[in-house]
Amino acid sequence: MTQVYTKNSITLLAAIAMGTGVMIGAGIFALTGQIAELAGPLFPLSFVVGAIVTAFSAYTYVKMSNAFPSSGGIAMILQKAYGPTTVAAGAALLMTLSMVISESLVARTFGTYAMRALGREADSILVPVLGVGLIVFAYLVNISGSRAVGLLSIVMAALKVGGITLFGAAGLWASGITFEASVGEAGATGFVASVALSILAFKGFTTITNSGAEVTNPHQNVGRAIVASIAICVVVYLLVAFAVGSSLSLDRIVAAKDYALAEAAEPALGKTGFYLTVALALVATASGLIASVFAVSRMLTMLTDMKMIPHSHFGMPGTIKDHTLVYTVVIAGFLTVFFDLSRIASLGALFYLVMDIIIHIGVFRHLRHDIKARGWVLLTAIALDAVVLMVFAVSKWQSDPLIVILGLTFMALVFLFERVFLARHPIPKIQHNQHK
Repeated sequence: MTQVYTKNSITLLAAIAMGTGVMIGAGIFALTGQIAELAGPLFPLSFVVGAIVTAFSAYTYVKMSNAFPSSGGIAMILQKAYGPTTVAAGAALLMTLSMVISESLVARTFGTYAMRALGREADSILVPVLGVGLIVFAYLVNISGSRAVGLLSIVMAALKVGGITLFGAAGLWASGITFEASVGEAGATGFVASVALSILAFKGFTTITNSGAEVTNPHQNVGRAIVASIAICVVVYLLVAFAVGSSLSLDRIVAAKDYALAEAAEPALGKTGFYLTVALALVATASGLIASVFAVSRMLTMLTDMKMIPHSHFGMPGTIKDHTLVYTVVIAGFLTVFFDLSRIASLGALFYLVMDIIIHIGVFRHLRHDIKARGWVLLTAIALDAVVLMVFAVSKWQSDPLIVILGLTFMALVFLFERVFLARHPIPKIQHNQHK
């Protein structure tokens, strides 16, 4: 690659912290209420099923990262599976867009919780303003370098995991370990559709994949960090889901879906608990955004170095990596201003699941023997993703058809754009056979 990365700058602990940082930032604070809206009283179980589907998907990423650790790792996986083709470039760009969408999701969540602390409504115009401010802060931290991101991720991850665990335990204890959200409808279609958002809550593990070349002992530690971060998050998610369900009825969770944890904290823990939960949400979303911006900028740099996307510095000084940081925060800021939390989450889930299926198919067809992967695991991952994607798309078509139309349109434009770009700027043949 043309960019210089600092090898061994991210320790195993820092890699785990980055993965959990991105997941907890989006998964708990932004998605718990939306998952409950779809899954009904079974919403804690949705996190379990989402973790199972994610575990099958993570198998591919662990195997590929152990064999070929790389910064911008998902782009590397796609190129090795498909070569420098429209499919590889389009799917990589979809993943990048999914990650940027998640950044805007987290940024709006930050603004929403901040407004609740001030006694303002979640639809205040200040929500996107605060979200954009957080994105700018994440940019400033990222230009400080990999070590700064890694150190901040460790500190904030410790605060988040410890604080959220205490919130869950205290909430359960205060409520007498009852489950107030047990009353409500639970349809099979809604539950399966909710799993798409649960998967989105776990997809932050790809942050580790996209920083592989900078992790110490990457052939082993990238996989270890992915497994550890998913395991930590499923425990935290379940604890918090039961705590929220013990404090609020299902109707109240859905009504406060954009700030469900803050709403659940007050009846269980009082006003002090409410403010502590809001503070925890602000820390969690901030650290998650910082880690996500770090990973997305690496992936965009990888795509640029692979000649899969165009690049212009627009008169800016610095390296391609510096420029991609700017592109990342500008796009995330735009989405934060113009989309609400529900639609942001839906778009992110659609893009991610499509990209994930493309990766598994490519690895199954071309690389599974090279990386010694079990074919049945890859096929199971494809099947699970496909079922969840179809049910989620049908559910959204019934409730919000515009978001399905937008998703399909954006995906078609991405692949059309890549087809035209690669036709005009063909990539030189790589030196070795990618499909040996």
